[in-house]
Amino acid sequence: MAVTAWTAESAVKGATQKKVVAKELTRTQIVQYAGASGDFNPLHTDEVFSKAIAGYPSVFAHGMLSMGATGTLVTDAFGVENLTGYGVRFRSQVWPGDTLTATVTITDVARHQAHTTVTATVETVNQKGDVVVSGTATADLPH
Repeated sequence: MAVTAWTAESAVKGATQKKVVAKELTRTQIVQYAGASGDFNPLHTDEVFSKAIAGYPSVFAHGMLSMGATGTLVTDAFGVENLTGYGVRFRSQVWPGDTLTATVTITDVARHQAHTTVTATVETVNQKGDVVVSGTATADLPH
């Protein structure tokens, strides 16, 4: 699933790219994200709290970890310097052991004199096919 950056010329409506953005996510990676983000909510870092107090089967990943992982496909596909918008909705929790695959699909292409504006949908699913993140991205690709 190699990702090739779209150009103003290669971006066409309906084009899709896919990438595994997290393979068998570990508790260690979730805790590392907590440290990087400063979000030490025990739902993400404390197995006993998550199970005994909150009633979850385990700790789970931060939504922003899922968004950031998904964003790696978006920036690969459009180039970080070309991205003008990116927003998502967190649809389902991400658990330790999950493998996440993101897909970006171009839904609109508007060609202008100096650039091409591209709008796309973004969706990330776990290994069961459950949608964990969905959203949109926009980019201005220079000619």
